[in-house]
Amino acid sequence: MRLLHTGTELTPGPVHPADALSQVTVIIVTFNSAHCLPALMTSLEKFAYIIVVDNGSDDGGADLTPQYLPQARVLALPSNLGFGAANNRALAQVQTPFALLLNPDCEITPEAVQQLLHTAAQWPDAAMVAPQLKQPNGQAEVNYRWSHLLWSSLGPAITDGPACVGFVCGAAMLLRMSAFGGQFFDERFFLYYEDDDLCTRLFNQRRAMVIDPSATAIHRSRGSVRGKS
Repeated sequence: MRLLHTGTELTPGPVHPADALSQVTVIIVTFNSAHCLPALMTSLEKFAYIIVVDNGSDDGGADLTPQYLPQARVLALPSNLGFGAANNRALAQVQTPFALLLNPDCEITPEAVQQLLHTAAQWPDAAMVAPQLKQPNGQAEVNYRWSHLLWSSLGPAITDGPACVGFVCGAAMLLRMSAFGGQFFDERFFLYYEDDDLCTRLFNQRRAMVIDPSATAIHRSRGSVRGKS
């Protein structure tokens, strides 16, 4: 089963892969992340819609981005507003039905994104679909769980098919734009826990979040920033 571009969202049917990717705007927040640009260029060369928000870097990344991602729109912020606030600036400009939030230290293939879109079409109530994150050595990360406010986890377990979860790591998540009503990250969270907060709000609203382990992304954890901090 493939995906059909209907003008709004994806539904089952035949479609060219490039048409599926045109449903997605990739959003990357950078802060002293120029060293990540070569890998992002290779990973995202087939994506037409990319927004890079540079959070006041001093490594020249904002100026270098067009060299590696010529199709990207660059929002160069004068100072570091934080992860959630920077994502919000980009999300306010998204015109596609889906937005893929991707950390600079993550690498994802077009095929993996197409699989996420396929899963989103299968589960139209899902506000968010996420890939299985893997370390560069191939070991799976547990980038999803249920809320700690409700019960304690029994330990890591990797699902073997699409499954509803209570939290998805913000390093890579596909958002269905229509599910959010223009309300995304709480900007009182500067860095860390903004994804916990977003997922908790979705959970409390009974909006589904789905992990699809058949779609994977490489996560070079804590590799986004080079510098003193």
